[in-house]
Formats: sequence, structure tokens, C-alpha cells
Amino acid sequence: MEAERLVTVIRQALAESRGTPDIIAEAWQAQALAQAVGSRLAASGPKALRGEASALSEIGGRSSGALDHPAARAGVARAARLTEVADPRAALTGLAALLGEVGMALVGVACETDEQSLYWQCMEAIDAADESTDRVRGMLRLLDEREREEQADRERARERDGPHGVLRDPVGPVTGIQ
Repeated sequence: MEAERLVTVIRQALAESRGTPDIIAEAWQAQALAQAVGSRLAASGPKALRGEASALSEIGGRSSGALDHPAARAGVARAARLTEVADPRAALTGLAALLGEVGMALVGVACETDEQSLYWQCMEAIDAADESTDRVRGMLRLLDEREREEQADRERARERDGPHGVLRDPVGPVTGIQ
């Protein structure tokens, strides 16, 4: 399944969550997806993103263990269905939104619980979601920089080639006047 579709599925499931176990499950799913997207982009994404993507994968891997949930213990992650990241910018933008929503949902759980262990699990997961979001935003900035550089290169080429592009004789070079 494509990354953007998985982000949509998890966002929808998080929005439909009706209790703490569901919210924790979707938070875990989101971190597993962050790990998978990071791994995919580190291996085969744009070269400019590979370092940050690797760091995102590491954060996602560390943080998914912060939440104690049956899906986490069983290792049943939707992210296992990730087949491609067709549009890195769109996938990262959606992932950033998802991670923000996860953080907010976990704040709600932490505020409502009387269980110390659940509270601290939520705090760790919120920190992880924030750290993942920072990495995702860093990758989006790198994509913006790369896009600006490519645009500047195109503009320099246009200036060099003139307002109408490079003018060429369709037959070939003129060798003399006849």
C-alpha cells in the first residue's frame, strides 16, 4: 500500500478512536509507519533525504516500544503493508499531520488517566511523536531547498539561452552564404 494511503487509514482510525486502548493502538501504528517511511526513504528516496530518513526510522523504531498495546506486542502494524513512497513530499506532509494528531490525542489520554505507568508511556510517546515530526519537517525543508536550487538552475539556463531558448537551425549549421 502506498504511504499516503496508509497515513489516511491511520488518521481515520485515530479520528474514530473512542477510548484509550484505541488511541494508544493508533499512536503505535503511526510510529510504526514513521519507522517504515523513514526506512523506505533512507534506502531508495531522494539522496538529500537519506540521512534524515534514517534518523526518522531509528526514532520510530525506538518510540513504538514506548506504548504497551496488544498490537505492539503482537507486531501487527499496518506499516508492514507499505509498498512505496510514490510522492515523498505528500507522504511526509501527511505523516507530519498524523504525528501532530497523535501527540494531541496522547495529551488527552495522559490528562485523563490516573495510572502512573500509562501517563509516563504517553509522555514518552508524545516526545517521540514530536521528535519524529521534527525529522519529517527537516526532510520537507530539504525538499524545499532542493526544489529552489533546481528552479534557480532552470532560471540560469533560461538566462544563458536567451528569452526564446537556444536557437538552432533545423537543417544544421550555416556554412556560408549562397
